[in-house]
Amino acid sequence: MAADRLAAKGVQMKKLPTLPIFPLVSVVGAGDIEDGLAAFDKKNYAVAITKFRLSAAQGNAIGQCNLGLIYGIGQGVVQDYAEAVKWYELAAAQGDEIAQFNLGQNYDNGEGVVRNFSEAMKWYKLAAVQGNVLAQFNIGQNYDNGKGVVRDSVEAVKWYKLAAVQGNADAQLNLGAMYNNGEGVVQDCVEAVRLYKLAAEQDNASAQFNLGVMYGNGQGVVQNYDEALKWYTLSAAQDHTSAQFNIGNMYRKGQGIVQDYVEAMKWYKLAAAHGHAFAQSNLGVMYSDGQCVVQDYAEAVKWFKLAAAQGRASAQFNLGVMYGKGQGVVQDYAEAVKWYKLAAAQGDVIAQFNLGFMYSDEQGVVQDYAESMKWYKLAAAQGDAIAQHNIGFMYRNGQGVVQDYAEAMKWYKLAAAQGDKKAQSNLGAMYNNGEGVVQNYAEAVKWYKLAAVQNDALAQSNLGVMYAKGQGVVQDYTLAYMWTYFAVINGNVMAVKNRDIMEEKMTPQQIAEAEKLARECQARNFKNCD
Repeated sequence: MAADRLAAKGVQMKKLPTLPIFPLVSVVGAGDIEDGLAAFDKKNYAVAITKFRLSAAQGNAIGQCNLGLIYGIGQGVVQDYAEAVKWYELAAAQGDEIAQFNLGQNYDNGEGVVRNFSEAMKWYKLAAVQGNVLAQFNIGQNYDNGKGVVRDSVEAVKWYKLAAVQGNADAQLNLGAMYNNGEGVVQDCVEAVRLYKLAAEQDNASAQFNLGVMYGNGQGVVQNYDEALKWYTLSAAQDHTSAQFNIGNMYRKGQGIVQDYVEAMKWYKLAAAHGHAFAQSNLGVMYSDGQCVVQDYAEAVKWFKLAAAQGRASAQFNLGVMYGKGQGVVQDYAEAVKWYKLAAAQGDVIAQFNLGFMYSDEQGVVQDYAESMKWYKLAAAQGDAIAQHNIGFMYRNGQGVVQDYAEAMKWYKLAAAQGDKKAQSNLGAMYNNGEGVVQNYAEAVKWYKLAAVQNDALAQSNLGVMYAKGQGVVQDYTLAYMWTYFAVINGNVMAVKNRDIMEEKMTPQQIAEAEKLARECQARNFKNCD
């Protein structure tokens, strides 16, 4: 079973949830506010509420804002978002930036008001122009995501920058991602690294992960696996699952460290336990292949199913393989077809090919050549040589389609150009027989040779016949016997009969010479054999 894709994941832009409301605020000398805050800190909420109400009744914006906060978090009172909004509006109307920000939050989340992203943006902007860093970040994020506004990367960059220069780690992270991806700015990986470092030094796990990626890929910095591992480890310690996964990759590949499958599995399991589909899929591969563990198909199936349930195409494909072979499960072609279809729908080329074969061979489904052709063509469009060969075979033999030699030759040539020996052999036969083309022995010999040097028994047998008859080549029984000799070794029944006929026409010396040529040809790995 092929190993899962193990390349490090690309840089991710952290899309944060709306940030929490600001803490209670105070103004030096404001007696009721000071008393209210002191009571709140002692969890004497009744006194705190009384003091804030007195202040709010006098039109004090801070008292109004703090009263809104108490209703918003439901401490000392029944949580009441509508009441919170009422008090925030009074404070916001006086220009209180925290109340304005908190109102933006309420509209963003639909708490105490009908959810309205445009209204949220209005309040965020009022707070942001007063320097409110979280409002600036949220505006940048909304422009980044097109939330309540038309998506605008340039505008997102503007607001992220304002928040980033105030030291907001999340803004530094997202701004770094925009420089890394060239969104709203000219792509600049060096600047991306600088911003990631600012955020990473504040223990931002996603920034630490992204730095690991940059060092691992040599983007904006000299490639340095030790440095990549350092940042991944810091991120992984905060349960960043992609960092845990990438550490697993590094141990599995031996990137900057001694290859260690046991350590790789440890990190994969940490990521997998948090639902990381790539890690789950890779664990399935390791149990299936017996890498650092006793081969355990049932355990492999368990991990593949977890990853497949999250839509991981390679895991869905591998489940199809397991059900098709009866590895870790009772063999079930119908179940194999189910999983192959899920993977194939995501463009998995081998799953598409396997479906084509199963519909042709009646495995788990009713034989359906039209359906077989559909799946083969999807795989062939992605360059799968065997699928291209099989389409050629179906057109040549009129299997599920009207027999069409020209179409068969088209598909065989596509496969043959990729080195598919069966397609090359079949092209030789079509030129030899004049199927869809003018009969051309020299062209037939050309294609037979390409397949024969890849140890295709049928092509070797046919090439032997061409040399024996002098068709497309000068007649040469020694070379004819040599190619027929290979075909016999590779199990071609007709070649046995042809060899016997040739031996009647050859001297013992000629046969010995042909066998010597065969040994030398094999020693040269079929290079320059004639």
